[in-house]
Amino acid sequence: MTVPSPAPAAAPARVPFDRKLARAAQTVTSRALGPYQTAIVRIGFSLTWLFFLVREFPHRHEMYGPDGPWSFELARRLIADNRAFTVLMWSDGRLWFEVVYGLAVVAAVLLLLGWHTRAVSVVFMVGALSLQNRSVFLGDGGDNVVHLVSIYLTLLRCGQVWSLDARRAAREAARGEEARGEEARGEEARRRVELAGPALWVVLGGFLVAATWFSPVTGEWWVYVLLWVLWLGQGLWWLVEQYAPGEPRVLLDVLANLAHNAALVVLMAEVCLIYATAGWYKIQGSRWQDGTALFYPLHLDYFTPWPALSELLASSGIMVMLLSYGTVIVQVAFPFTLFHRKVKNVLLVAMMLEHAGIALLLGLPAFSLAMIAADAVFLPTVFLVWLGARATRGRDRLLRRRPAAADLPPQRPARDGEPGGETGGEAAPRTLVG
Repeated sequence: MTVPSPAPAAAPARVPFDRKLARAAQTVTSRALGPYQTAIVRIGFSLTWLFFLVREFPHRHEMYGPDGPWSFELARRLIADNRAFTVLMWSDGRLWFEVVYGLAVVAAVLLLLGWHTRAVSVVFMVGALSLQNRSVFLGDGGDNVVHLVSIYLTLLRCGQVWSLDARRAAREAARGEEARGEEARGEEARRRVELAGPALWVVLGGFLVAATWFSPVTGEWWVYVLLWVLWLGQGLWWLVEQYAPGEPRVLLDVLANLAHNAALVVLMAEVCLIYATAGWYKIQGSRWQDGTALFYPLHLDYFTPWPALSELLASSGIMVMLLSYGTVIVQVAFPFTLFHRKVKNVLLVAMMLEHAGIALLLGLPAFSLAMIAADAVFLPTVFLVWLGARATRGRDRLLRRRPAAADLPPQRPARDGEPGGETGGEAAPRTLVG
């Protein structure tokens, strides 16, 4: 008797390429990816810039103001050549400088809290660019990162979570549920809540008109084009939301999601480029090749806030060699590990610890905070959700109150084949951020 051979297992059905392409297009247009990653980037960079402005407040006039060695006339001549953007060239008066510096501080605080992030992120960018471009020779690597990311933040929808905007949206949703069936009351409440947005838009429009009037002497034309596009886009968004919440609103959402996701990819590429170039340039240096590069800054007075600690570390040749080689290895390898989550997360922790060590040993806290904030774009969503929940729980215990609905992580619907939804918004590609 012949035993029939078992039938071969059916090969798994392959998804056609056009379906994959349609699914990818649906992903990048239907939602803003990485809500937690962009929120932590917003918090990190606003906190970094705020820390820098507050720390240097006693020295602001010498660094960026009228008492600095880089005089107003020298700055005007340089800006006329490189066409950098700064509103500090409108006037060399002390009062105008104090106003700009104060607005930069206020914008950093408001962006940190997430209050009207779309508008405040533009003010944050103007403040950062204006101060840094006033005295370009004072900047370092951290300032350059803040310079770039301040531009990216204007395109990122970074207030979806962990912000006053998210809290306000949750309260509006709850109010809408309570007012369902009472259209007049719901409409009145919605218009009352939206009053701050138009007022802020009008005020910023007045400043933008003044900025455009001074554009021939203060900076690059593309900055003003970007500002006008953002300002008009905000006005169009408000009008559509109030009077045409159907298909026009969907179209604007798609455009906003595309801009957000494109800026998120550029930010990720920027971080990879920073580490790749830094690592490969280090490889070419003889001091990095023989493992003694870290020894020299540890003996410079300018980079030794804790001389005893620096001397203790520099006295161990093996430790200096391991840290020097480890820095190069981590920086060169990181861009190549993005598609392996576990290895990427290990190197991410190593880089953050490296920057924390730079802040402690070399006395560069602003630079380290900026780089840690940039690295945070690759943190896993699960970790960020857990971190946010722990922070919310600690705050509620301290204030002895119940968590608000806006503090709870958003839920996304379950996908096909999944038993249930995943806590937290969908991050950027899972292979990159977890």
